[in-house]
Amino acid sequence: MEITPHVDAIRSALAAVGGDDGPTAAVAERLAHAVAPAVHLQLLDLLGEVAAEVSSQLPGGRVDLQLSGRDALLVYHDDPEAAPGPGVTVDDDQGTARLTLRMSDALKTAVERAAAEDGLSTNAWLVAAAKRALEPGGPRRRPGRGNRLSGYAQA
Repeated sequence: MEITPHVDAIRSALAAVGGDDGPTAAVAERLAHAVAPAVHLQLLDLLGEVAAEVSSQLPGGRVDLQLSGRDALLVYHDDPEAAPGPGVTVDDDQGTARLTLRMSDALKTAVERAAAEDGLSTNAWLVAAAKRALEPGGPRRRPGRGNRLSGYAQA
């Protein structure tokens, strides 16, 4: 679904507040353009919450929000067994939290490709990867250690 027409409608309504008064119309127009990105993000947040709410009410399967450019898609994935993923316990449902994650375009592309290969949304894939990293014996690195070796060697 395209979000841009909805954002444009809100922007037009806000710009119309200025009426025929020149200075007021100019301020309303600037304000309308300034809030458009925030409105777009709020609509995406709303769609993400809708997907989560619908998924929580489905007996099997889930609904994911997928983004393609500025378009949003609500996609249903059939999962009749609804088995928890790796490292997920049934009592793990303590709500959710939002996290902004910045990464290079190359890494983002690689993550999206891996998620698609696993049949998961990017978000679900990242959550599973984080859980795997936190499992006992998982692939965690200690801060400040890097790839250095210490100790003695004999030749």
